[in-house]
Amino acid sequence: MKLDEPFIDAHQHFWDLSRNRYPWLQDDKPIGFRYGDYTALKRNYLPAEFARDTDGFTPAATVHIEAEWDRAAPVAETKWLTEIASETGRPSACVAHAALDQEDVEDVLAAQADYPLVRGIRHKPITSATRADARRGVRGSMDDERWRRGFAMLERHGFSFDLQAPWWNLDQAMDLARDFPQTQIIINHAALPADRSAEGLAGWRAALEHIAQCPNVAIKISGLGQRDHAWTRECNMPVIRQTVDIFGAGRCMFASNYPVDSLVASYRTILDGFIAAIADRPDADRRKLLFDNAQRIYRL
Repeated sequence: MKLDEPFIDAHQHFWDLSRNRYPWLQDDKPIGFRYGDYTALKRNYLPAEFARDTDGFTPAATVHIEAEWDRAAPVAETKWLTEIASETGRPSACVAHAALDQEDVEDVLAAQADYPLVRGIRHKPITSATRADARRGVRGSMDDERWRRGFAMLERHGFSFDLQAPWWNLDQAMDLARDFPQTQIIINHAALPADRSAEGLAGWRAALEHIAQCPNVAIKISGLGQRDHAWTRECNMPVIRQTVDIFGAGRCMFASNYPVDSLVASYRTILDGFIAAIADRPDADRRKLLFDNAQRIYRL
């Protein structure tokens, strides 16, 4: 594949297991991962590996999203990434971690803000495992007043917020977006449309249509793999197109979620599929989806 248009990868990860601690990748007990067995990820993944995976279609810039580094030292990940970026030019920016519901959140946010590489924060709120289990007001969720107090501090630092939550919890996110209109929220992984049944997709579309009413919410089209299934155009192009139809070309971004999505596809497959899904759109729309939106939202 030859890509003539520049693109930005708005969601990727690095880790070095030989020098840093990532409990989910290094502890004996595995987490319940949505793609199933993730043993293949338990290896170093650094700019050299990323360059290998993107050979021939290199992104103009990348945004590193916190990779669940040891939660006792979230700023250490930012320090390490700053060193990596200085040495290799990757990543171009990062979304760091701060536990919004912890007593030290103000200090952690201030420390993260000292690093020019940081554009925003990701702290995965407590969410429901299934649509049937969805509840409001759960401790540690986006409804939790303590969590929301931490979220309110993002604006003073000019931070955006990367939200990873399934679509059935986006009613909470909609309240958050309306209550904090100056904070840019970026939904990760298209709100996780794992259930591709007609009913599941209808619920996903309805949730996106509601939250898309909030102008301070954007969305990354990434992480579309399915458990025990390879990434295919047949499965994922409709999801890509519907997401863009709902949010518009001005609020969607391409993202690879690499190396996590190497479990389901090559980088080429994911990028090719995204480009094919938007091929019938005007040049200006394609530019927004591949480059301009990420550049603007992450201030690259």
